[in-house]
Amino acid sequence: MKVGFVGLGNMGQPMARNLRAAGHELAVYNRTREKAEALRQQGARVADSPADAARGAEVVFSMLSDDAAVEAAVLGGSGLLAGLEKGALHVSSSTLSVALSERLAEAHAKAGQRYVAAPVFGRPEAAEAKQLWVVAAGAKADVERCRPLLEALGRGLSVLGERASAANVVKLSGNFLIASMIEALGEAFALARKSGVEPQVFLELFQSVFARSPIFERYAVLIANAQYEPAGFKLRLGLKDLRLVLEAAGAAEVPMPLASLLRDHSLGGVAQGRGDLDWSALGALAAERAGLDGK
Repeated sequence: MKVGFVGLGNMGQPMARNLRAAGHELAVYNRTREKAEALRQQGARVADSPADAARGAEVVFSMLSDDAAVEAAVLGGSGLLAGLEKGALHVSSSTLSVALSERLAEAHAKAGQRYVAAPVFGRPEAAEAKQLWVVAAGAKADVERCRPLLEALGRGLSVLGERASAANVVKLSGNFLIASMIEALGEAFALARKSGVEPQVFLELFQSVFARSPIFERYAVLIANAQYEPAGFKLRLGLKDLRLVLEAAGAAEVPMPLASLLRDHSLGGVAQGRGDLDWSALGALAAERAGLDGK
């Protein structure tokens, strides 16, 4: 299949490599061209713009950091909307606001194009190992059309219906759960440390008694070891996602007090200059609130 891919950051790079490894013809674009050049060695064509990456593609993926980046790459003058042919499909794997996802669906429909929202759960190492979990929503025929591509990216796929933005709601809900888990882990480790229990001892107990999810266990390891660099997912991006969660909750009239608390803690971390650390650095903030060295 002829595929375009826009956005080759920590997640996009391995996702694009896996699509190429699955035998698909690939055109790639990244604002920092060096990251795109790395895929040339695998036979990918390096595009000059998102529109160029979309030209001739049956399906084009976007994997970008926030709403502003997606708007520029999709709706800008040289955005993929301008290059995508009628009937061709845009798969957005970015973590977006629900409102922007709905705007994208409308814009593509108006242009005679197709749109599927397919954000993913997993860190860069999971993307590399093809262990992501994909959540997809859009017209049934469109989801089926890109199913082989989505299945080439991960270990599982959940299809959530025909309203594309449903996938974004589920992604934001899941990220809220992860952020809540990180905060709870940070507070639990801080309590244990303040009470004289070594982090590695508490980690061993956690792994023996509580750990069943690789996501949960991975964040426990990061917090126990105060290993907040390199960032698999930056704290400033976690703050962005929590803001989107609260925006969606406000629109749906759903009170989420813990989400507000997590947003404030994350904002505090960013304000302290920690925005580029992994968002598991919520554990460091919890330790410091307890009077410990957050490392």
